[in-house]
Amino acid sequence: MAGYMFTLDSEQALRECIAEGLYSTVMSNPKGRWGNPAEGTFADYATMQPGDNVYFFIKRRIYGIGEIVDVGTGCCFQNFPGASEPSPVGDDSAHHPMLVHQDSGRPDKSQRWVVAFRPAPWFFTQGVDMDDALSSDPSAFRILRAIWKLSFIKFDHQENQAFKNAILKLNQEVLAAPTSDAGVFLESHDLHHGRVKDLTSDGSYELDVRPIVRACREGTRITHEMAIEAALLFQLSRRDENTIAAMGRWDYLSHQVVASPFKPIDYMDKMDIFGYAWIPDHGPAISKYLVAEIKKGTASESDVEQTMKYVDWVKDEYAHGDYSQVRAFLIAHEIPSKVEQYADRVGHRAFTVQRRPPRTTEWASLRLLEYRATEEGGIRLVSPRTTVDTIVSI
Repeated sequence: MAGYMFTLDSEQALRECIAEGLYSTVMSNPKGRWGNPAEGTFADYATMQPGDNVYFFIKRRIYGIGEIVDVGTGCCFQNFPGASEPSPVGDDSAHHPMLVHQDSGRPDKSQRWVVAFRPAPWFFTQGVDMDDALSSDPSAFRILRAIWKLSFIKFDHQENQAFKNAILKLNQEVLAAPTSDAGVFLESHDLHHGRVKDLTSDGSYELDVRPIVRACREGTRITHEMAIEAALLFQLSRRDENTIAAMGRWDYLSHQVVASPFKPIDYMDKMDIFGYAWIPDHGPAISKYLVAEIKKGTASESDVEQTMKYVDWVKDEYAHGDYSQVRAFLIAHEIPSKVEQYADRVGHRAFTVQRRPPRTTEWASLRLLEYRATEEGGIRLVSPRTTVDTIVSI
């Protein structure tokens, strides 16, 4: 399963989160439209699944281990009905109680989305120093090295296992006899999860990406690339028929994933959407990888080159030289015919498969798609060679 590491600012916040089994990101209130940080935060919530692991980060130390759970009506919710709307939080909690209570001392801040979790097996009071974690399995930690000015990060199943290993190894003695006064945090998540289940039973707290899309829609175009990421990840995770037909089914989905050698964070390349799919019934054996580059306007030839750069990166860093595992997409509002022609010329790779006898084959799994924002607040993917809402099967 995937893992999430949430950053907190105090041990009190850590104890409260663990006790309630609920986490909600504190964000600045919007002013009529969402910005990239909020849209990116929603995108992460949209891909959370029961079984994914939870960790907390405070002052260079990492605390765990938790597990995202379905409380009976889901695992992720709006903190209150309409929380995805880009408007300040109103005082209507008597009609629509919040799942996680706001800090009344910070009226310029709000908490919009919530995830439920429980200890798995425990949240240990002894956290792992970040340097110790990184040195425990250097090759496994890709995303942890790139955390910078983020509320939380998501990482894949291999890095997640490295987190688990470091924390469990440090707390072996506690595992033998865990108690609240000897190594684990107190928790009462069952009580709080029961309340969440009751409040969310009518469906009014379900995650909703539509207000995010509508807030930055101009006709069929969207003015924020991060909003397109959020919508596509939401639709892929919810198995939207059009999105799945165009891009396929994926077991792990993330966005803004590092795709360059380690260097100053502001200069690192990041893939807009990244994911992978298991071999059916045999996870965590990986069948294929997803790479998607998104442009809010008109695609260019350089965008094709950028997408292919990510293809090469995933081939080297994840697929161990096997291009056949990579599926790539360039998605834009408009893809001119000259860009299609350029992609036909450069969107190929020759590579060798098998050792004895060696065989050369060609990779040609770059697909170009145009998006259309709908009045309802969704996104449809269409072929660049048609003006109607047809889908491209893979």
